[in-house]
Amino acid sequence: MRFWWVNQNQTFRHEVAGGYLWSPKRKANGAINPFYEFMREVSPGDLIFSFAETRIAAIGIAASYAYEAPKPIEFGKTGFYWDRIGWRVDVGFTLVQSTFRPADWMEIRHTAALDTMSHG
Repeated sequence: MRFWWVNQNQTFRHEVAGGYLWSPKRKANGAINPFYEFMREVSPGDLIFSFAETRIAAIGIAASYAYEAPKPIEFGKTGFYWDRIGWRVDVGFTLVQSTFRPADWMEIRHTAALDTMSHG
């Protein structure tokens, strides 16, 4: 099992409610985007952390490998420059009851790491 961090600011409500992740295959200029390519590495059973508006708001379990699929119609004008065909992964999402901001914990982790190095 692998763990994935997914930034979903534009598409969070559609993807979580619909039970999927979707990304274009390439950037608007046709260049390869490594983040889009990572969709092809997701496997059933992988854990997905959904990050939207600075918070972890949902956690999901991948239910499929990536497959080609049209851009979801519910995206509307979101990503109007994205290609019509992209990568889709089916996901069983659960909303997090108490969302949290990872940034709120970075100082704690950083301080603990420094403390370990100085006493280690």
